[in-house]
Amino acid sequence: MIKFGPAQEKDLSVIMEIENSGFSNDEAATKDSMLGRIKTISDTFIVAYDEQRQPLGYVVGSASHERYISDELFEKTVPNSQAAKYQTILSLVVAPDKRGSGLAGQLLEQLAVVARKQRRQLITLTCLKRLIPFYEKHSYQVDGISDSQHAGEIWYNMTRIL
Repeated sequence: MIKFGPAQEKDLSVIMEIENSGFSNDEAATKDSMLGRIKTISDTFIVAYDEQRQPLGYVVGSASHERYISDELFEKTVPNSQAAKYQTILSLVVAPDKRGSGLAGQLLEQLAVVARKQRRQLITLTCLKRLIPFYEKHSYQVDGISDSQHAGEIWYNMTRIL
């Protein structure tokens, strides 16, 4: 049975393995960046755990006053502001052996529950073109090409109204 909960520092190495399995070296968060997210925005860093409390995947993002993600959010984590209207997603990754199980969609829903409780209006993310159909299946819409220069890729802004 899968349980959802906040990320723990003791899980950092497994979280980093999962992160690096889902992103290129240029795209992936650094260990220091991920630790900063665990320490700073644990309320919006949701991990899916198995029965042995091993991480299977996670979704993480900070609250923002901006509708779209800027590259700065990937570099520096700031505490979630109660007044922020938007919930970002900086990473959504599931362990390779759990992909295709529906876990990523469950993580998106868990974050949506938290974002509604925190009175956010919308969830915002950037993704590569190949991931657009996945997010559309989970009620996100494409808002155009992002200004992001992250990892030298073309990113698309996607949003979900809460």
